[in-house]
Amino acid sequence: MADSPLGRTLVIANPAAHSGRGAEGADFAERFLASWGSATRGFEVRRTTGPGEAVGMAEAADGFDTVVALGGDGVIHEVVNGLMARPAADRPQLGVIPLGSGNDYARTLGMAKNDVEAALAQLVRGSARSVEVGRVNGVHFMQTLSFGLDAAIALDTTDRRAADTSQEGEALFVTSGLKILSHAKGGFACTARFDDEAPLELSTLIFAIQVGPSYGGGFCVCPDADPTDGQLDVCYNVRVPALPHLLALFGLARWWRHAGSSAVCLRRVRRAELDFAVAPPCQVDGERLEGTHFSVEVVPGALRVIFPR
Repeated sequence: MADSPLGRTLVIANPAAHSGRGAEGADFAERFLASWGSATRGFEVRRTTGPGEAVGMAEAADGFDTVVALGGDGVIHEVVNGLMARPAADRPQLGVIPLGSGNDYARTLGMAKNDVEAALAQLVRGSARSVEVGRVNGVHFMQTLSFGLDAAIALDTTDRRAADTSQEGEALFVTSGLKILSHAKGGFACTARFDDEAPLELSTLIFAIQVGPSYGGGFCVCPDADPTDGQLDVCYNVRVPALPHLLALFGLARWWRHAGSSAVCLRRVRRAELDFAVAPPCQVDGERLEGTHFSVEVVPGALRVIFPR
């Protein structure tokens, strides 16, 4: 594996990922890298013991060429924020071994999902490319930021996973979606400013800002989003549809077909300023974010990330 891009490698693993299968995955990664000396120039595997710990581990990754996040989108989000806290000139590249319920960043990269052996094989044969990340109120995101009902759905799936639901991925997102949407009463008043344009007054039901196309385990809300184009893709409603139409849009989003609806607008931006009359449900890569003012921007070429060949 002389052409492996990993170099000196730190694996940050969440043992609790995917209902505890992260511990097994971390053990396998350790055995795999120990068995194939040419895959790295030395490695360490560090296991998190609680939320937020991966941020500090990644920020302190001195002397490593690559930091690999093993787990779901939550631990990847933490690792990205830790890496972004380092100086750009001393920022290790990112590798991903996706082991979670949604795995949306894995979809964006083309990584094998919930298969540690296959993902490791992709990493040691992969190549690094520069990608952007988003930033909202100082928090970085590698995949998704959303407000309104879609954020409420995402947060509900997080709460249900914490309560050990047996559902995961698309099925989990669909059942949470039907529950939240069936009780939808109206939008959240928002003044949105995109780049240097005049402000828009919106009644926000759906407002997603994406680096990659999907969230919720494969719902492609911004189907043309490209993490290498230096822009953020946005999908938001421009009118408040009746409940049956809203439910239909939710179903169409699974197959990328909502973009044809007159109720939604898709566009690309480099920055956005959002002011809500009251604090809306908000999630960033599945994590809760509170407030009424949100300053959003893209950070082009922020990370080198290993893609499969």
